[in-house]
Amino acid sequence: MIKVLITDKLAQEGIDLINATDGAEAVVKTGISEDELASIIGEYDGLIIRSGTKVTPKVLENPGKLRGIARAGVGVDNINVPEATRKGILVMNTPGGNTLSAAEHTVALMLAMSRSVVPACNSLKSGAWDRTKYMGNQLNNKTLGVIGLGRIGMAVVRMARGFNMKILGYDPLAAPPDAEKLGVEVTDDIERIYKESDYISVHVPRNEQTLNMIDARQLAMMKPTVRLINCARGGIINEDALYDALAENRIAGAALDVFSSEPPKNIRFANLDNCLVTPHLGASTQEAQVEVAVEAAEILLDAIKGGPVRNALNAPSTAGAVPVLVTRYAELACRVGTLLSTIAPGNVKGIELQYRGSIADKDTEPVTLGFLMGLLQPHFDMPLNMVNTPVLAKERGISIDETKNTEAKDVASSFSAKVVTTKVTRTVTGSVFGETLLRIIEIDGFNIEMTPQGAVLVIFNDDKPGVIGAVGTVCGEHGINIGTMGVGQKLEERKAVLAVSLDKEPQAETVEELRKLDFVNEIYVCTLR
Repeated sequence: MIKVLITDKLAQEGIDLINATDGAEAVVKTGISEDELASIIGEYDGLIIRSGTKVTPKVLENPGKLRGIARAGVGVDNINVPEATRKGILVMNTPGGNTLSAAEHTVALMLAMSRSVVPACNSLKSGAWDRTKYMGNQLNNKTLGVIGLGRIGMAVVRMARGFNMKILGYDPLAAPPDAEKLGVEVTDDIERIYKESDYISVHVPRNEQTLNMIDARQLAMMKPTVRLINCARGGIINEDALYDALAENRIAGAALDVFSSEPPKNIRFANLDNCLVTPHLGASTQEAQVEVAVEAAEILLDAIKGGPVRNALNAPSTAGAVPVLVTRYAELACRVGTLLSTIAPGNVKGIELQYRGSIADKDTEPVTLGFLMGLLQPHFDMPLNMVNTPVLAKERGISIDETKNTEAKDVASSFSAKVVTTKVTRTVTGSVFGETLLRIIEIDGFNIEMTPQGAVLVIFNDDKPGVIGAVGTVCGEHGINIGTMGVGQKLEERKAVLAVSLDKEPQAETVEELRKLDFVNEIYVCTLR
């Protein structure tokens, strides 16, 4: 008998599906403590949760016969995925179930703001009849700026087209192939979104790149008639800057379904007439709840019964069957991908990978997938792996050209990745020395040696005396230790690149101080794990 434990409120259809499956039983225990969950988890083959249950290392300490955890929803930050992976437990989610609900809520907020639905309703209920005060605006022929052209962003596009809106789209990774077919004017200049849009809706994950991506500077670029909608993640729009802009009537309005902390500790937005707030209702429709419940039940049962594994966020490890050299190159490639996601801004238009030397004789599929995981991970909320990465890359129209050459060049073997975007072309080459040491050996034709680990600072600069000393001084003044430092020069061009590994990620003010040094052309910071 397959026993599935359900610890959060789940639509009855999902529970019924499990109980209707031969040899399966659903057991519902909501509101249980961490200690109680830890004491009983080993009795069950599967676990279905939503956002309320925390699957901690303590819960997974003695997992017993537990083989899979399904999250009825997208985010899995309440599951310790690395610990589950170590214990051989599959973690799955249901990323598609909330798409239409979140998109519809976005459009509902756009309409509600445009027609002053909430204040007009409250006014009438209080006994007033003021048609003039609540004069509205049409969506027809207005420009909608969509930041993030993933599943939800594209669903919003399709709905907005029904209102005859003009769509201006931006995606920090790559626009899906069908975006332009749907009438989206895709731009790689995000400032166009800020300057030209009548409505701006964000649909990107919250991470280091997107936190506070709309701040005071971006708000100052916008039309005074612009309206902002955030049904994605709190913190993408800086709440302090947004509050000031609304309070001073520098923008027409905003609608927030998500907040930096939930429930929000400060209810100041509720006091603004030009701000509409809802308590994270993007996925809260009966249909969405049913869909994610049924999908969670289906994918969990399939995985437990040995069927196809879908939506896995921690693909089973194959390290034991893969040569050590390939495993280490896969780690290197993942970090190279992460580095390129930072130093190659713009929409990805092309990727070329080259394997040279001894690695070219191997099956390099794990290395290629490792690179893609590093490149794409900053653009997604959920963890990427060997299973879901190819699917997500295909959705964005990202393909890879690979070449192999068994003839070594400079080193016994190497991996090189070239990424062409709408803004730059960047190439990073790395090598594994002695099957253990990972090194970056070239960036954009600059010969260099850098350890790709932890916080990394990359500076493209004019080649002149004093560069190393100036960078070291700024880092030292801010309490940052330098681990390794690589310098590459092109003497004939009087250009250089400086790649530095640090003991901690520098704060924004440190980076800004470095940016102001007269020899700096470009500066990038990322964390390689």
